[in-house]
Amino acid sequence: MTEAIIHPSAVVETGAKLGIDVVIGPWCHVGADVTIEDGVRLISHVVLDGITRIGAGSVLYPFVTVGMAPQDLKYKGEPTRTEIGARCHLREHVTVHRGTITGSGLTKVGDDCLLMACVHVAHDCELGHNVVIANNVMLGGHVHIGPYAVLGGGAAVHQFTRIGRAAMIGGMAGVVADVIPFGTVIGNRAYLAGLNIIGLRRRGYDRAQINAVRGAFRLMFMGPGVFDDRVSEAKASYGQEPLVIEMLEFISSCGKRGLTHASAETADDEAA
Repeated sequence: MTEAIIHPSAVVETGAKLGIDVVIGPWCHVGADVTIEDGVRLISHVVLDGITRIGAGSVLYPFVTVGMAPQDLKYKGEPTRTEIGARCHLREHVTVHRGTITGSGLTKVGDDCLLMACVHVAHDCELGHNVVIANNVMLGGHVHIGPYAVLGGGAAVHQFTRIGRAAMIGGMAGVVADVIPFGTVIGNRAYLAGLNIIGLRRRGYDRAQINAVRGAFRLMFMGPGVFDDRVSEAKASYGQEPLVIEMLEFISSCGKRGLTHASAETADDEAA
């Protein structure tokens, strides 16, 4: 174990806290209120500002900025925070802005996340563990993303939107309403196109569990009648299944953006 290795061209302000085996490459700037945990690597030209913590083992690539002031005209310099979890990879030109006092006061990225080049994470967003976000994705303020979700390249997510666990957002999708756990959405504006079956299999769920989720999905989003009645029917039929319970709780909780629904095209695909 070694003390931090700091390139001569880097600036580390007095007060910054550095763990062991930290490497700070050329032309980086680390602010006075930044904490960098063990084994973090800043490749080059990385800027860390504000009250920011970078989790152990994370790697930040050139021109990443974390903890800069939010793009919110109401923000007046309040001491809000930014946190990046352990073992994250933030690729070139990623921007993660600090929180606001009108939100949670914290922008947070969970452990083991991959944010590919040019991703923007706005103020007060919260990303769960193992989230993968492809190139050029834009997250508005206050977006919440569940663990293991995957966002395709160029997607845009409206502020205050929730994306459930292990959901899949198609490339170039414009997401303006909440996405259920395990759902797959595509289109501009995005509509619910089905379930992220591949993601469920990768997480180790068996055929019976996946079939229960599929059955509940069809009841809620494919059937005729009033949506609330269809949700009640799904609860009666599949309400003992843990994955279905997670979907039902997500739907019943209060989201500010409403819920992304299926289209007639989805119904045709399911019927086929």
